[in-house]
Amino acid sequence: MERLVQLMDEKDCINIFLSEGAGIETIVAEMESKGEDVRRDAFGHVRLDELNPGKWFARKFTKLLRADKTLVQKSGYFARSSAPNDRDLELIMASADLAVKVALNGQSGVIGQDEDENGKLGIINFSRIKGGKPFDIKQEWFQSLLKEIGQIR
Repeated sequence: MERLVQLMDEKDCINIFLSEGAGIETIVAEMESKGEDVRRDAFGHVRLDELNPGKWFARKFTKLLRADKTLVQKSGYFARSSAPNDRDLELIMASADLAVKVALNGQSGVIGQDEDENGKLGIINFSRIKGGKPFDIKQEWFQSLLKEIGQIR
């Protein structure tokens, strides 16, 4: 925190980026300790859009950094700001095709590349989907992507 305060004093501005779901455990614990209701979806997952972690962290950091103003922007729409490449289009089409087949068979779940099946495209049961799992930046596919887009050598 000291470093952020120092940067705020020097630059008069701080940008903080949070991943979706960042700090959920802390926010939920604080809300529950205050007797506040934590809304959940049909699967028992915390409703992130209603919890609004960005706003929660903004309140905390505004106070800690003694900021006069705070601006919270959701950047999810900027995660992919280029046209899809051929591999993207293939995955989109294969996912859509499989989703239709699965729906016609009366199955429910999420279509995706299943980590437990070596990345094979398939239906993933909702019960297997949950937060709290840190992203492993050393995964081969991610390292390959970083090289491909020039982020690492």
